[in-house]
Amino acid sequence: MRVAVVILNWNGQDLLEKFLPSVVNYSEDATVYVADNASTDNSIALVNKQFPTVKIIHNKTNGGYAKGYNDALKNLTEDLFVLLNSDVEVTKNWLQPIVEIFKNDATVVAAQPKILDDKRKEKFEYAGAAGGFLDKYGYPFCRGRIFDTLENDIGQYNDVAEIFWASGACLFVKADAFWQAGAFDEDYFAHQEEIDLCWRLQSLGGKILYVGASSIYHVGGATLANINPKKTFYNFRNSLLNLLKNVSGFKAFTAIFVRMALDAVAAFQFLIQGKPKHFIAILKAHFSFYSLIPKFLKKRKNTVKSDAYFYTKSIVFQYFIKKNRRFKNL
Repeated sequence: MRVAVVILNWNGQDLLEKFLPSVVNYSEDATVYVADNASTDNSIALVNKQFPTVKIIHNKTNGGYAKGYNDALKNLTEDLFVLLNSDVEVTKNWLQPIVEIFKNDATVVAAQPKILDDKRKEKFEYAGAAGGFLDKYGYPFCRGRIFDTLENDIGQYNDVAEIFWASGACLFVKADAFWQAGAFDEDYFAHQEEIDLCWRLQSLGGKILYVGASSIYHVGGATLANINPKKTFYNFRNSLLNLLKNVSGFKAFTAIFVRMALDAVAAFQFLIQGKPKHFIAILKAHFSFYSLIPKFLKKRKNTVKSDAYFYTKSIVFQYFIKKNRRFKNL
């Protein structure tokens, strides 16, 4: 099985200088690519000078995560893509346990490793932790991370487990399955497009796994900081698009209605906390969602939709009312 490790880069010179050495050193059985999204810094010069074995893909524009990867992957011939953020430190033998699973189980189409916090290495990291799930209203959460509560890694997730979505920070995906599912939806631009992809992959009969024998360390929010209202905008809008696109029948619209009411509560929470930009970001997310409804209703017609997508009915209720802060208590 031929493996391509593809790092999407946009003006990430400092990140590449810091994290690319671990990828080059520990990915000996793979071809490493940097897919550059029309950077204006010295990223490419740095890679050419310091990492001559790394191949460079030149994207003509900065199309975000979704278009960036679609453009970068279309001319690759490897069997397995590993889509890796530029702010990730990998560890020895990080590829082998997951690649072996792909070799031995043809039903597995996507996977992720254990994702730990680069700054606090004993903790799971926000963007993926030990594998992703959804609640009925489209809110994502993970084994090891519910909202802002991060569990310590004490070996509780040193397993192989079936999950609903694998993190875009380090997403292993079969090349043929990626294209069969329709690749990333470029209307998402960034955030939650991996959830949409994993949803479609499963609707076509594929299986998504978490593999705890492989570990990486992720900085998180290095490209679009956690406090950035743009991130709030994309997360709220794109999770609504996920529901519209992928949930079957009238259930999609009831879920969206409840979800929008919960979003309104979240928006006013931001206002109370003195974060008006995030309040505005949620308003903008809803108006952007409205504008995309006609387009996504057309996409909905061509999507294999599912009702068996949620792990718990309401993660908001579990977390804020029942005070369940750990995955095992859900």
